[in-house]
Formats: sequence, C-alpha cells, structure tokens
Amino acid sequence: MTPRSATAVRWISYVAVAIVFAIACGYLSHWQFSRNADRTAQLTLVSNNYDADPVALSTAITGLDDFDESYEWHPVELHGTYLTDRQLVVRNRPHGGTSAFEVLTPLLLDDGRIIIIDRGWVQPAESGDGPVAIPDPPTGTVTVVARLRPSEALPTSGRSAPEGQVPTLNLPLVSETTGAETLTSAYGALVSESPSVSEMPTALDTPSEDPGPFLSYAVQWILFAIMGFVFIWYVIRSERRHRKEEAEDAAEAAARAAAGDDPIPEDPLPPRRRRFERRPDRDMNDEDALLDRVER
Repeated sequence: MTPRSATAVRWISYVAVAIVFAIACGYLSHWQFSRNADRTAQLTLVSNNYDADPVALSTAITGLDDFDESYEWHPVELHGTYLTDRQLVVRNRPHGGTSAFEVLTPLLLDDGRIIIIDRGWVQPAESGDGPVAIPDPPTGTVTVVARLRPSEALPTSGRSAPEGQVPTLNLPLVSETTGAETLTSAYGALVSESPSVSEMPTALDTPSEDPGPFLSYAVQWILFAIMGFVFIWYVIRSERRHRKEEAEDAAEAAARAAAGDDPIPEDPLPPRRRRFERRPDRDMNDEDALLDRVER
C-alpha cells in the first residue's frame, strides 16, 4: 500500500468514526426530544385540568380500572363516608425536607365503590418507624372534592412496608387492605371536604411547572455531533499541513543539493520552528559589527 493510499484509508476511518458518533448523538437527541414532548404534554394537562370545575366521578371512571387519563389532575366531586378503620399511610414521601407519610383514607361512595383519598402528609415520628398522630377525618356523610391521580408502580427494589403502611401508592396493593371494590386505576388528592375538621394533614404540594432540561440536552447532543465532524476536519487539515511542510523541506533540501550547497544539518525542530530559528537577528548582527570595530 502506498503512503497516499494509507493516508486515504486513515482519513476514511476518521470520517466513519465521526459518522457513527453522529448517529449515536442523533439517537440520544431524539430521545431527549421525546422526553421533552412528554413533559410538555404533562404540563399542558396540568394547566388545563388543575383548576377546572369539578365533574362527576363517572365522567372519568365508570368501573374499577378504566380511568380516562385525560382527566388526570381534574377535580371530581364525591359523596360518601370515610372508612377510618381501613386507613393507611404511604411511607418515604419527600415533603418538608423529611421522609414524610401521606395519609390514605378510603372513601365509601354511594354506589358501593371505594376510592382512596390522599388527605395530605404528616411528619414522621421521632423513632422514624411511623408517622406522628394522624388527624381524624370528618365522620358521617361527607362531600369531597379531589383531583384524580393514576396508580403508581410497585417499587422495583421489591421493598415492603410495616403493617398499616405501603411502600408506594400502588392501588392494587392498597386495595388488598381496603376492600374488593376499591378503584385500582386512580385515587383522589384532596382539595376540600365538607363538613370540615379543625385539624388536617398538611396539604399536598402543587405540581412542578419546571419543563426540565430535556430540550437543552437534545440541542447539546446535536452540537456534539457537529463537533465530532469539526474535530475530524481539524485532524485531517493538520495532517495535510504537516505533509505540505515536510514536502517543502524536502524540496528545499533537494534544491540545495542540486546547487552544490552544503546540506542543511539535521535539526530535530519542527519545520516552522526551524525556519523561525533561522531568521536573522538584526540586533545580534549589529552587536557583532560593533565588537569587530572595537577589536581593531
């Protein structure tokens, strides 16, 4: 293989690496764009539903597990009785800078179904094993306004929880304790209840409006792909420049040899540095001439 062919093969390899890198960056950029689109859809859903007027539960849920996800965060008006004896707490919820407990109180509806109402959160006890005292809900028939939220997934770690607690707000898991007619597709995050009680768990936080970093990450991956090609261009350009300088030095040496001049001694310096070192120093020449006149 000639030197020119070897150089061409090497440069083609450089470009191939840049193309593979760009494809990987494009895939990651597309993934971040998808995540940004999902986050935008979530924010739009919250904006449309969060402060909407309450609707009947049957508008969003007719059975036990047929929740219309377009009604997530939408308020519904419910009538029923709290089942205080089946109340649970979900542990390790990040509220108030602590691993708080959210209070899950089943509400027996007039049609016989049970919906879980998240009435808010309470601080952990000093022992950390459970919550502090939980305020009692109102007794008798109550009217509850709550925002619908979907069931959460089971923890991937398989962790469990002590009796009376659940590790996550997974509604099928909660229904094992509350009753067979418990809704397993959605629960209600409490907005208000009537009659009211003087002492309540701390209200849940409003959803975040942060769009997240996904869009900026997507643009960064595109820039990385472009930078990959720029870097390969710079490497190839540098190699061509060095080859040109070496050719010029070889041509200069051949010309000197053809003219019968003494060859330039071997110099480990690069061509550019070598040419710089050969430039005449006018001040040094003037000093040499002055010394010559003084010696005479």
